[in-house]
Amino acid sequence: MSAIRFELVQKTGAGKARAGVVHTPHGSFNTPAFCTVGTKATVKGVLPDDLKELVGAEVALANTYHLFLQPGHELIRDLGGLHQFMNWDGPLVTDSGGFQVFSLGAGFGKKVSKFAEPATEATSLSPTSGQGGNVSENDVASADSAPSVWDSDIATVHGKLAIVDDEGVTFTSHIDGSLHRFTPERSVEIQHALGADIFFAFDECTSPEADYAYQKEAGERTHEWAKRSLYAHRRNLDAQNKQALFGIVQGGRYPDLRKWSAETIGAMGFDGFGIGGSFSKKDLGEALASAIDPLPGDKPRHLLGIGEPEDLFEGIANGIDMFDCVLPTRLGRTGTIYTRRGKYDIRRELYARDTAGLDPEGGGYASTSYTRAYVHHLFRANEMLGPIIASMHNLYFIVSLVKEIRQSILEDRFDGFRADFLSTYKT
Repeated sequence: MSAIRFELVQKTGAGKARAGVVHTPHGSFNTPAFCTVGTKATVKGVLPDDLKELVGAEVALANTYHLFLQPGHELIRDLGGLHQFMNWDGPLVTDSGGFQVFSLGAGFGKKVSKFAEPATEATSLSPTSGQGGNVSENDVASADSAPSVWDSDIATVHGKLAIVDDEGVTFTSHIDGSLHRFTPERSVEIQHALGADIFFAFDECTSPEADYAYQKEAGERTHEWAKRSLYAHRRNLDAQNKQALFGIVQGGRYPDLRKWSAETIGAMGFDGFGIGGSFSKKDLGEALASAIDPLPGDKPRHLLGIGEPEDLFEGIANGIDMFDCVLPTRLGRTGTIYTRRGKYDIRRELYARDTAGLDPEGGGYASTSYTRAYVHHLFRANEMLGPIIASMHNLYFIVSLVKEIRQSILEDRFDGFRADFLSTYKT
């Protein structure tokens, strides 16, 4: 029996968008849902109480790779588990660590996006602050051509390296260069110790640059790792009663591979599903449809690492229930502000005397309590409060947008709301 229960509340008339509720051992959250990303057991710059009361977040996500390296999953387990450690009593998700491990391979330092643009095939997702080169957050790069054979000489070299083989991945820590090994079983063991309500099977996250042949090879490896992850989880009866395990669909930008992966993963008996890997903006809908249609309709679906407003609408239109993305806080720390009209850089001089709120058409504590002039000053003066206010505002914007989308589904006006919003939101 699953540790969580998905309750379907409403579907759009002729579409796939749906509203529901996920019930977990630490409470319930409404779907569609945006999981605020607390990479290292913290949503950067935001107190857990503020995350709930001022941002309106219902569910958070933490990163297995980073917590494994620091402070260590065993320490977190010994201190009562991740909920108690980070003072978050609501639903909590952890990823498998695969996404970050593969960022240390062929994608290290390239800032390869989840999306491939036709002109360049790979673009930087956003301006970053203290990220990229040292893979300090959920960086969007992955190994698509790392060696698949074991070589002891290569494996002992510290640095920009992750080596994939059929059993797992060997990688060096971005913190101190120490050598580590993740297998499906090891990832499950670590996530059991962390104790999140929902966690993900270990997978190979591929680059947008990966060709068809490699996407298929990686998909086969992901499917085998999914079986091993599920077996390792089912053997731990205590964890099985407290934690739900999601399998991950891969296949890149190829609809036939997405369909094949979804059919394979969907038949394995997971508690829910993640849609991982890379996409192209122009064919995101087609790739999602191929990945989602074969999955059981009575279980939640999570689109991993994607959360821009236009992509939220596209995902939800294709039946996605959950999202996570670091962009709201990452952009906030560098002065980029979300509004109903698009994004802008608060550091620009034209905001030095602007007495309007951060988003005059929006809402939320951070947007209405501080002027653009004040937040502009904080960034120009390098005061830490500036990134905190901007991060809180951006999180509120995205979380509230997903809640508005949910309400539009409940009232059967999703298509109209989507059209109205995107008509004024400039990407």
